[in-house]
Amino acid sequence: MNSNSSNSSLDKRTFMDELRSFDKGGFLDLGHPLLNRIADTFVKAAGIGAVQAVSRVAYFTAFEGLDSSSSSVGSITSDVSSAAKKSRFPDLRGETNRNSLEAMVKSTGKESLQWGLAGGVYSGLTYGLAEARGAHDWKNSAVAGALTGVAVALTAEESSHEQVVQCAITGAAISTAANLLSHIF
Repeated sequence: MNSNSSNSSLDKRTFMDELRSFDKGGFLDLGHPLLNRIADTFVKAAGIGAVQAVSRVAYFTAFEGLDSSSSSVGSITSDVSSAAKKSRFPDLRGETNRNSLEAMVKSTGKESLQWGLAGGVYSGLTYGLAEARGAHDWKNSAVAGALTGVAVALTAEESSHEQVVQCAITGAAISTAANLLSHIF
């Protein structure tokens, strides 16, 4: 196949053809399966992180607004409202001011980056370990989960030695369990 025929087939691809190709390979083609897997997982996990961060903000905003408008809900609302005030987003006040919007964008971006990092690191490590060892088993999942847990713990604002160890153990346990259970179900 010469380069002219390959260029003409690329020119004829429509937007719908591009969307259909996502099911086959992923979002990006970086030239190597490891890089493709890491980038694809990073993008997907970052999207999940963004949705999770925005939904948390919406939840706290809704309950904070409910607390100020209704006193009949009782102690449940005040407990949720006090939890919202102690949340990680002190500038979010349920208002439509610039500081609240900036705080939401910053928290969403940070959480997206953390989720993307976790997904990309885990995916890349499991792939790399499977290629290096020649086997895809629970051991790869345990090591990848532990190292991913360490990476996530180190992105926290105030990480301690204990938190890093706890996240490594948790990551290893969750990924190993997921690997073992995937063969059962």
